[in-house]
Amino acid sequence: MRLLIGSLYTFLLAAVIGLGSTWVALTRNTGFGTLKIGAWMARPKTGTSDVDPYSRATITRNGELPVGTGDGITFIASTDDKGRTLDGRCDVLVSGTTPPARFWTMTLYDTQGQLVANTLQRYGFTSQEIVRGSAGNFEVRIASRARTGNWLPTGGIDKYLLVMRLYDTPVGVATRGQRDAPMPQIATTGCP
Repeated sequence: MRLLIGSLYTFLLAAVIGLGSTWVALTRNTGFGTLKIGAWMARPKTGTSDVDPYSRATITRNGELPVGTGDGITFIASTDDKGRTLDGRCDVLVSGTTPPARFWTMTLYDTQGQLVANTLQRYGFTSQEIVRGSAGNFEVRIASRARTGNWLPTGGIDKYLLVMRLYDTPVGVATRGQRDAPMPQIATTGCP
């Protein structure tokens, strides 16, 4: 009897730990081989056959079509560089440069993976349309009210994700940090 109760307890404990870690991995956007540069996170192996099981489950759960490793890489930011959640009621400044890429896009999504609704139907920028400084750097202001220059409206939502896709880029599995892939900085500049 004692052996049966001990076995059931062990099985129950293993199930709770296993299911709990899987739930955390799927809902908190964590996984094996995650590349983190500042506030930006990417999973370079997502578009390959070597994708880890947690990333594969996240892709299946979200129904997303990942960028193939030969085509590029997707970076996602849910916080600014100081760890503050991206809030649509605050002013956020994305500035700097991007890693070398033939083409890139920067898009705002809500936490459900849908484009951020706004009356202007402006959802992002591409590398071809963004206004740059003389040194090749850029600034994108993300706010609920209109701003000068490169501006993305948030519609005043509570939380959003900033997604940057780099196409035809050397950034990937061998990338280790900011020196290899200079990602733009994200700073919250003001909140009402």
